[in-house]
Amino acid sequence: MIIAVDGPSGSGKSSTARGVASRLGLRYLDTGATYRAVTWSAVDRGLDLDDTAAVAQRARELELEISTDPDRQFVIADGTDVTAAIREPRISEVVSKIATNLDVRKELIRRQRAVIDAAQPSGGIVVEGRDIATVVATDAELKVLLTADQEARMARRGAELGSVTAEQLRDQIVRRDADDATVSEFQVASDGAVTVDSTYMTLDEVVEVISRLALESVAQGRSYDG
Repeated sequence: MIIAVDGPSGSGKSSTARGVASRLGLRYLDTGATYRAVTWSAVDRGLDLDDTAAVAQRARELELEISTDPDRQFVIADGTDVTAAIREPRISEVVSKIATNLDVRKELIRRQRAVIDAAQPSGGIVVEGRDIATVVATDAELKVLLTADQEARMARRGAELGSVTAEQLRDQIVRRDADDATVSEFQVASDGAVTVDSTYMTLDEVVEVISRLALESVAQGRSYDG
C-alpha cells in the first residue's frame, strides 16, 4: 500500500505521515529530506547553487541513506550523519534552489520510487512531500492533500524551529511555497485526493482521520499487509 501525503510548508506533513506510518505498521519516506541532503552536500562542497549542472551532478553522485522507520529517522550523506544538519536555517534558506532544479528532481524522484518499491514487500509506505500523488507515486491507493491556514502553518513552523523571527518564518512559508509551486502543484488536490484541513485539528486527530481513510481503502478491496 502507498499513502501519499502532499501539502504546503508547515501543514504538518512530516509529523502526520510519521504518525500514520507508525500506527499502521508501514514504512515512511520524507522526500523533502532527500532535497535537503543534496542541498547540504552542495553547500558543504562550496558549490554555486545557481550552477544547475554542477548541482545535478552532485545529486547523481551523492551516496544517500535515508531511514524508512517512522520511529527512528536518520539521513546519511556520503557517510556523514546529517539528520540534524539538513534542518539548519542555512539549509532551509536555500533548499528551494535545489528543489526547483529539474535535473535534481529527476534524479531524486528516481531514488524515491526505488525506496517506495522496496517497501512494498513489508506492507507499504507513507510518503510525504510536494508532488507525491501527482508525480512520484501516481498509483498511490490513498492520496491526501494536507492543508492549514497561513497563521497555523507559521505557528507550527515557529514551534519547530525555535528562535526565528516572524520575517524568517514568513520567508520560509511563503517564499518556499511560491518557489516550489513553479515545479509542482501541491496546493490543489489531485484527481482522487482527499483534502484534510488541519488548521483546527490536533496531530492525533489528523493521524486518526488519515489512518481511518487508509483502512477504508483496504475495506474497499485494496491490499494492505500491515
